[in-house]
This record gives sequence, structure tokens and C-alpha cells, in this order.
Amino acid sequence: MEDHRNWTLIVAACCSLSAALAHLGCIWFGPSWYRALGAGEAMAQMAAAGNLYPTVITLTISAVLAAWGAYALSGAGVLPRLPLLRLALCAIAAVYILRGLAFVHMQIWMPGRSTSFWLWSSSICLTIGLIHIVGLRQVWSRL
Repeated sequence: MEDHRNWTLIVAACCSLSAALAHLGCIWFGPSWYRALGAGEAMAQMAAAGNLYPTVITLTISAVLAAWGAYALSGAGVLPRLPLLRLALCAIAAVYILRGLAFVHMQIWMPGRSTSFWLWSSSICLTIGLIHIVGLRQVWSRL
């Protein structure tokens, strides 16, 4: 029996789902995780003060990342086909790659984080985007 699952997109899904869990860790473990994951001191202080804003933003980001993981799993053949699968996977890959390439602009737009944070987080996003593109190319004809 032939396995029609695409392991590259499964890896991409694991990356997105891991990022979603890391964001949930910020809510669960508090300000130190907001700082460690680069949310900035203002978000960490708001979380420490019990402000709901960091929680709402972080839950939103986590939900988006989880949805991206689900789309990658759908494209991989693990989950049933989701709506607009080809378009969604292209958009997801594009967002990851643009985020990865935009580190200089992100430093300007969101000051207060270290250069090393922007370099490693951008490298991670770029890598995840490239994994999506490789997987997407592998399954393109059956999407």
C-alpha cells in the first residue's frame, strides 16, 4: 500500500503547531516567556499586571498558527481537504517568507528587541516558509 502523505508538509505543520504551543506557553508561564519569545517588555509588563491585551493577542496568534498547521496537514494528506487549500498554503508560505526576509523592517517597526532576536526569529520564519514551499511544490499537482 502506497503512503500518499507528504512528510515535508507534515514537518511544516509541526513547525507551525510548535510555534502555536510556544505562544500558549507565554500565557501559561507568564511575563518571562513573553520576554524570552521576543514580545517585548511592554507586553511582559502588561501580562504581569493582569491586562488581558497580551492574552488576547497571543491567543489570536496561536489560533492562526494552529490553523496554518491544520492546512499543512491537510495538504500533506493527513487531514481532510480544507477549503481553499492551494491558496491558503501559498499564502502561509508567503507570510513566513516575507516575515523571514523583513527583519530589518521589523526592527524599525517594532523597536526594543535585540538584533539577535530579529536574526534568529527571522531565520526560523524563513526556514519554515521554505519547508512549506518545498512541500507545496511536491503536492501541487494533487491540490
